[in-house]
Amino acid sequence: MSSSAIRRWYWVHKWTSLVSTLFLLMLCITGLPLIFYHEIDHATGYSVEPPELPGVTSRVSLDEIVSAARAKRPQDVVTFVLRDPDEPEAWFVSMAETPQSPDSSAFYMFDARTGDFLHEYPLNQGFMNFMFRLHYDMFTGLPGTLFLGFMGLLLAASLVSGTVVYGPFMRKLPFGTVRHGRSSRLKWLDLHNLLGIATLIWLLTVGVTGVINTLAIPILGVWQQTEMSEMTAKYKNEPAVQHLSSADDAVKKALATVPGTELSFMAFPGTNFSSPHHYVAFMYGATPLTSKLLTPVLIDASTGEFIDSRSLPWYVKALLVSQPLHFGDYGGMVLKILWALLDVLAIVVLGSGVYLWIKKRNVPIEARLGALAAEGAAP
Repeated sequence: MSSSAIRRWYWVHKWTSLVSTLFLLMLCITGLPLIFYHEIDHATGYSVEPPELPGVTSRVSLDEIVSAARAKRPQDVVTFVLRDPDEPEAWFVSMAETPQSPDSSAFYMFDARTGDFLHEYPLNQGFMNFMFRLHYDMFTGLPGTLFLGFMGLLLAASLVSGTVVYGPFMRKLPFGTVRHGRSSRLKWLDLHNLLGIATLIWLLTVGVTGVINTLAIPILGVWQQTEMSEMTAKYKNEPAVQHLSSADDAVKKALATVPGTELSFMAFPGTNFSSPHHYVAFMYGATPLTSKLLTPVLIDASTGEFIDSRSLPWYVKALLVSQPLHFGDYGGMVLKILWALLDVLAIVVLGSGVYLWIKKRNVPIEARLGALAAEGAAP
């Protein structure tokens, strides 16, 4: 590669890294506990486990659960009911002041076997909520989310350009060499390069899926304005449903419509994931891949009749696959631990990049290439 080409690639690597590194460090640090979000919430008491009830296999009607939630906050409405594959003995109910409210007013957990109230999740409180908001949007809403997505794009450019630059700088040394006998800066340069190459694929995976995740609101907005609008078009001019049919029957109808699936969550009429006239049940499959994908099933909220169901478009599927992959939520605790270890290595890579820039920010690339030719090794 010519010296001019190396300079161009080095310029890309330098500035994409400098602009994004501090934000990426923040994302890696906040992302580390988020890998174990579920476990930490249970350990700190923000979530609870359903009690053991040996021999109890019966399930109460979902309508009883919904009625119990409404009784707790009669001034509010039920917006979603949810199931968690890791806690099949529980129902979760989300409440809000109105169906269109941007934030929930309560989030309840009920025992699916007995209907007993188990827990109210404290909203917008605690260490994990703080870490999530900082990681997700830096407490600035959609602009912050999109800004962090742009930082993810800079990360991808930094990784690609860094890989291109690594070859010429290390071509006269064995791959992965760390020169311990030289200066501290040179040792950290070698470690920065080695760990960067070692974590390259993981960093690209997390960076790209992170960028996709930051587009969740626009992606779902497009789906709502296109496919969802098509599915509910004939109800557009009808008045909103005043008396809801059975939520339990709606779930049963969805299970019968898409065999071999389970309910992930069901949106009640009027929310952003439904229409004023329908329940929309989102079903997941039984295989490792389909368990992360969802199939929406529309149920008439006044009659309980099946209306429509269709596969989600590719861009929504890309989002659904990216979300668990970003946090290593595919292979249980083993993959979570691996994700955490790689996250720590990424923090070292980013931190060493800041250190190297501070130590050598005034040394031009030409001088480094000259030293490479003179010494037969990277400066």
